[in-house]
Amino acid sequence: MDRHVAAGIDGSPESLAAAHWAAREALRRGAELQLVHAWQMHARPPASVPMGMTERGWAKQILAEASNSVRAAHPALSIVDRQVKESPVAALLEVAERADLLVLGSRGLSGLAGFLLGSVSQRVLARSPRPVVLARAGESSAAEHLPAPDGVSPEEIPELPYRDIVLGLDTRQPCDDLIEFAFEAARRRGAALRVVHTFTVPPGYATADRVVPPPGPELLAEHEHAVVAALRPWCEKIPEVAVTETVAEGRAATELVRAAAGAALVVVGRRIRDGRLGIHTGPVTHAVLHHVGCPVAVVPHV
Repeated sequence: MDRHVAAGIDGSPESLAAAHWAAREALRRGAELQLVHAWQMHARPPASVPMGMTERGWAKQILAEASNSVRAAHPALSIVDRQVKESPVAALLEVAERADLLVLGSRGLSGLAGFLLGSVSQRVLARSPRPVVLARAGESSAAEHLPAPDGVSPEEIPELPYRDIVLGLDTRQPCDDLIEFAFEAARRRGAALRVVHTFTVPPGYATADRVVPPPGPELLAEHEHAVVAALRPWCEKIPEVAVTETVAEGRAATELVRAAAGAALVVVGRRIRDGRLGIHTGPVTHAVLHHVGCPVAVVPHV
């Protein structure tokens, strides 16, 4: 199977931003980029189809415009255009099964942070067997790097150091796929990796003769040791990545949103559940998607 990164195209500014993010990621991975546009025939063409055009012709134009934009920005990249006559969710899930990574676009909830997910993105994100990255409209190469000093031209931006990669880690369910994704993302960029883990302190309880207080510093030390143990194999395997750990009492989503300020990418997990239990992204991932402004990678795991 050829290695490739895929991006969903629908003609929106956010999908174009996703295509350019996917192109930069494909270059970092030395992989091919596939641009995928799914469309369906309707008894009556939707209002989005210009007068005088068929749905097939409009779909072809949407894909061509995105492809031309990406090819102009990344002439050395191998790019394949795929126009699929199928429902967007089914098409993107089929693409995701064969891709290293699927990138989708999302509107920002505000000018500062958060993602507004359409029904297609929500369903694909919750069911994809492979990692999915959400990129907002307006996301650019410059946003992935540290601020440029005065006098630096746009062509020089890729030479600037990357912002940090942030990983949300739950030591109760450590997942090699999740940790590996974050380490490799940092390695490809020459970036630092910041690992965030939170815990809650159990309340004290009363016995017959006294009140037992909740555990203190020893609980923090226990969680710190668990984080170090989970990361140790990857620190040894990929020693060039500088890793810092933040272990704190509190809510995981709150700490991740705080850590994401100024990050290039936030990496979170999505537990694969039995289909009978419905489709879920999990409360932490859901909160991160709604409050983080940088791209977010969601990695499925058992």
